[in-house]
Amino acid sequence: MEKESASEVLTNNYTVQVATTEHLHLAEAICHEMEESAKARGTGIAKRSPEYLKDKIKEGKAIIATNDAGEFIGFCYVETWEHGKFVANSGLIVKPEWRKYGIAKAVKAKAFELSRTKYPDAKIIGITTSLAVMKINSELGYEPTTFSELPVNDAFWKGCQSCVNYDVLTRTDRKHCLCTGMIFDPEWEKNKAKREQEANANKDKQQEEHEPWNFLKDVKVLERLKSIKEKMFLKMQAKRAERQAV
Repeated sequence: MEKESASEVLTNNYTVQVATTEHLHLAEAICHEMEESAKARGTGIAKRSPEYLKDKIKEGKAIIATNDAGEFIGFCYVETWEHGKFVANSGLIVKPEWRKYGIAKAVKAKAFELSRTKYPDAKIIGITTSLAVMKINSELGYEPTTFSELPVNDAFWKGCQSCVNYDVLTRTDRKHCLCTGMIFDPEWEKNKAKREQEANANKDKQQEEHEPWNFLKDVKVLERLKSIKEKMFLKMQAKRAERQAV
């Protein structure tokens, strides 16, 4: 049986909540799992130190999932860029044996809620190669976006340096990579509410409305796009490596 509250979500098997100082001792295990996951997938999660994660926990900017024994099974943290203009829910990780149980979705939803609460006017962004994460993001209201709509701050892109595909990003001047950029703009909801008020005041006046992105409708296109990018950029990378070896 599930029980929900403003601060946490409880089930028979795990808890998802804003991390507290009681979870500081789990930072080492979380970092280790992030590194192992990046190796297994061949893509990067921004590499962070245990001290960095501890700071996020102390600031109240981290979400953690734990099992009944109090062990870490999922994690995510919140970062801000350009003085709070952008917010990213970064470092999403779920231990392999706990995947397929909806933990990633629960952690992301809690991080999204925390971001909206702390930074109500910020655009929430992310970059990912995972179609599963894209699906979760789309259900939260994110839409695909170009990299030009993401922060220009070098510190934001520095998190990509630990990814094996970082060379692709730098060679294209941060315009393209294997990842897909995603964004949620709170103005969409504000404008929708305003349009609804105007429509109620004038029933005959048609209002142009921002339609939510339908992930399931476009998933085949996204799969094809991902395949094309992998073939194109990785082929370029291989040729460059061959030239350097000569």
